[in-house]
Amino acid sequence: MAEVNLEIAGRHYRLACRDGEEDNLRAAADLIDAKSREALAGMGAMSEAKQLLLAALLVADQLIEKKGVQAPAPTMPPDPQIVRRVDALAERLERLAGSLEMTAATP
Repeated sequence: MAEVNLEIAGRHYRLACRDGEEDNLRAAADLIDAKSREALAGMGAMSEAKQLLLAALLVADQLIEKKGVQAPAPTMPPDPQIVRRVDALAERLERLAGSLEMTAATP
């Protein structure tokens, strides 16, 4: 296994990949980084999670437009209880991120 150091949306990551796939992983990271910066420029300040979500959506949109890629049909519906818990956790994380950003911005 190879390891690659990446920077996406201003954060550093070290990821493992199969030997010989390092260049592809770097290229994919560069694309996501560019799209995350595009999202940030278009939307202004946002949480890291939202920035990366928008980057992923921009890449998916490109694939759909260029290649006609279709999202696979879900094999089974998501568990409503898990969906509610994940949504609640995401909201808590967004509030925490907002609070941290406000604290960091206060002189």
